[in-house]
Amino acid sequence: MHQEKLFIPILLGTVRQGRASENVAKLIYERVKAHQEIETKLFDPKDMDLPMNDEGQELKVKNPDYRDAIIKSDGLIIVTPEYNHGYPGSLKRALDILLREYAHKAVGICGVSSGGFGGVRAVEMLLNVVRELGLTAISTDLYFPKAGELFDKDGELLDESYNDRIDDFLEELIWMAKALRYGRNNISSKFNH
Repeated sequence: MHQEKLFIPILLGTVRQGRASENVAKLIYERVKAHQEIETKLFDPKDMDLPMNDEGQELKVKNPDYRDAIIKSDGLIIVTPEYNHGYPGSLKRALDILLREYAHKAVGICGVSSGGFGGVRAVEMLLNVVRELGLTAISTDLYFPKAGELFDKDGELLDESYNDRIDDFLEELIWMAKALRYGRNNISSKFNH
């Protein structure tokens, strides 16, 4: 039986200049793009219209590519750095432009840090937010500590052990995305579009 590929976009969670998390987002994007069961698209808040004089769901009309991708999606991957024990405001601003569009879709979170914890505190804080948005977080998070040392000058991963971790992350995300897609398509809910 042929099943349509899952569509799982990736959201990079920072606009900081020189961001180490960009290499992580590109690595995840390349791995997801190469996966036979998934289609994807990478979203960067630097390319989104998130003016500093407005925020919230009114901005979804200014960001139709992101809005339409999330409506179509079966899940989402968030790549977030940890800044001062939390996630960046630019990530929150990007996430907050939608609400019902996220309902009953899987989310996997990748934490990134320059220190040794890999963004674990940012991921823990973000779990409350994604739950409120209606996303279902998988239990396998990806952590990239000392991200500035994990890639060469061309952005190539130096530590191959991350490949197995990425495989485990994607395996659980695919399972959850399929289960939730089945539920959205077959179980009536006021949250389904």
